Amino acid sequence: MLINLFIYGSIFIITYSWLMGSLENWLGIKNSDTVFWLRFFHYALLTIGFLITLFVCYLLFIIFGNIITAPFNEEISQRVEEIVTGKKEHKMGFWEDAYISIKGEVQKLLFYLVIMFFIFLLNLIPAIGSVTSAVLGFVFSCYYNALDFLDYPMTRKKMYFRSKLKVTSSGKMVSYGFGLISFLMMFLPVINVFMKPVLVVAGTSLYFEKKYYNAL
Repeated sequence: MLINLFIYGSIFIITYSWLMGSLENWLGIKNSDTVFWLRFFHYALLTIGFLITLFVCYLLFIIFGNIITAPFNEEISQRVEEIVTGKKEHKMGFWEDAYISIKGEVQKLLFYLVIMFFIFLLNLIPAIGSVTSAVLGFVFSCYYNALDFLDYPMTRKKMYFRSKLKVTSSGKMVSYGFGLISFLMMFLPVINVFMKPVLVVAGTSLYFEKKYYNAL
C-alpha cells in the first residue's frame, strides 16, 4: 500500500500541477480582476481537467504500478492460494518470481495498449464513432481489470497468454462483474491505493473458488 501510495501520489501531483498550470497560462488568469466569464470558463476547464487527470493517472498507475508492485502482489496471491486450496505451493526464488510476474504484467499492458489504440481509432468515424469508442472502451476496461487480478495464479502456473484470455472469458458475467468493480476501485483516487492489494486477494480467491482453471 505504501508503494502504491508513493507511485499514485507522484503521478497525480505531477500530472495535476502540469495540467492546471497549462490551463492558467493558456487563459492568462493571473489577476483577481479577471472578467467573470473567463473565470467561469476557467473553473469549467478545471473540472474537465481534473477528470482527465484521473484518467491519465489511472492509465499511468496501471502501467508503472503493476510492473513495480508485481513481485509483491505475487506474494500476496500465493499466500491466498495456499489458504483457499489448503495446499502448500513451491515457492520460487525472488528473482525468478520477479521475472515471471513482471513479464506477465508487460504482456497484459501491451495487450491493453494495443486494443485501446484500435478502440480509440473508432473516434475517427463520423457521428457514431465517439459513442462506440466510449462504450467499447468501458467494456474492454472491465474485461481487462478482471484479467489483471485473475492473472496472478495463472502466471504462477506459467500459462500462455492466450490461455489466460480463454480462462478469463470463461467466467462470462462473473468476470465482467468483478472487472467492473475492479475498474471503479482502480479509477477512484486514494481508494485505489488501498484497494489494489484487496483486489489481488479477491481475484485469486475468485479464480479458485469458481474453478476458472476448468476452462482449459
